[in-house]
Amino acid sequence: MGKWYDKAQEAFNFIKEKISVKPEIGIILGTGLGGLAERIEKINIIPYEEIPHFPVSTVESHKGKLIFGKLGGKIVVAMQGRFHYYEGYSMKEVTFPVRVMRLLGINILLVSNACGGMNPLFQRGDLMIIADHINFFPESPLRGKNEDAFGPRFPDMYNTYDPDLIKLAEDVALREGISVKKGVYVGVPGPSIETSAEYRMLRGMGADAVGMSTVPEVIVARHMEIKVLGISVITDVGLPDAMRPLSLEDVIAAAGRAEPKLTKLMEQVVGEIEIRE
Repeated sequence: MGKWYDKAQEAFNFIKEKISVKPEIGIILGTGLGGLAERIEKINIIPYEEIPHFPVSTVESHKGKLIFGKLGGKIVVAMQGRFHYYEGYSMKEVTFPVRVMRLLGINILLVSNACGGMNPLFQRGDLMIIADHINFFPESPLRGKNEDAFGPRFPDMYNTYDPDLIKLAEDVALREGISVKKGVYVGVPGPSIETSAEYRMLRGMGADAVGMSTVPEVIVARHMEIKVLGISVITDVGLPDAMRPLSLEDVIAAAGRAEPKLTKLMEQVVGEIEIRE
């Protein structure tokens, strides 16, 4: 086996001794979006710093806990806080928890993030279901020797975001009266916010929203044939001709205001996902 598979196996072996359930669905909670964790009927909680080879969150609002419990009648494992390339971690470190979640048994991953909207039809506080992504990170999490135990050397990114899960999310949103958009997310390394020229370029390339996460985790999930649903919270709007200053506090505040909608949507989606062995 390879180096990272062995590390993931070591983390898995540690975790399985601490938990009493087998998760079916994985959830990654982004900046300012940790509130969904409060809806989970908690069974086991493990701080990241206790898990072998796990990085530790350094960003404000990322609490750094792996939560096991029930949500919508399903057994889930939720990352309350994620890791970012701009924190100084390698892409393999950033995506390591997804590897571990796969060993724990998940086949479906729900990923959320706070991001900047570039589509002029978007407003702060909107939810955007991710239909596809553009990868602007300078390094791939699959760079280097492929570890065949995880997946193939050249994974296909067809239907990166699962069409059935997207339709389910849209149906739930319609039924629950939750307004959602759908669009393309572009992942950039950060941590600086985009210039007006960069917003104009990214929008011209076909992106509707921009953020500093998600894409590496999704690539690794698809490498292991995990089905993915991604939902973004538009916490600011980057229109090149209508720019204004932005701070992390602004992002967290906007995410907090939109969080009840995201929590309701994700909880209902989890409840209606059909788990196939």
